[in-house]
Amino acid sequence: QVQLIESGGGSVQTGDSLSLSCTGPERTFNSYNIGWFRQAPGKEREFVAGITWTKSEQQYADSVKGRFTVSRDNAKNTMYLQMNNLKPEDTGVYYCNGAPVPISSWGRGTQVTVSS
Repeated sequence: QVQLIESGGGSVQTGDSLSLSCTGPERTFNSYNIGWFRQAPGKEREFVAGITWTKSEQQYADSVKGRFTVSRDNAKNTMYLQMNNLKPEDTGVYYCNGAPVPISSWGRGTQVTVSS
């Protein structure tokens, strides 16, 4: 089974930036559309951003448009999420997986905490 690993989270202040990374096996990054998801305390997991395996299209949740940028480097088997102008409502555990169709069990994710 495909295993994706998230990293890069942390605790920051409102307005700060963070960059997340997601790594996986080569067959993942040469074959699948993948994306970022997040789950805030007490809420369901939600879609944040996605990118096609050809990198030709990106999609974003309305709440992060203009602030977050998703990208991928298939040669490095890595997807990134650059998060700028972070807000407290961006707090949560961030996961990567296939988008829109999951390709892996959900991993541990990486915690992002934004304080005001």
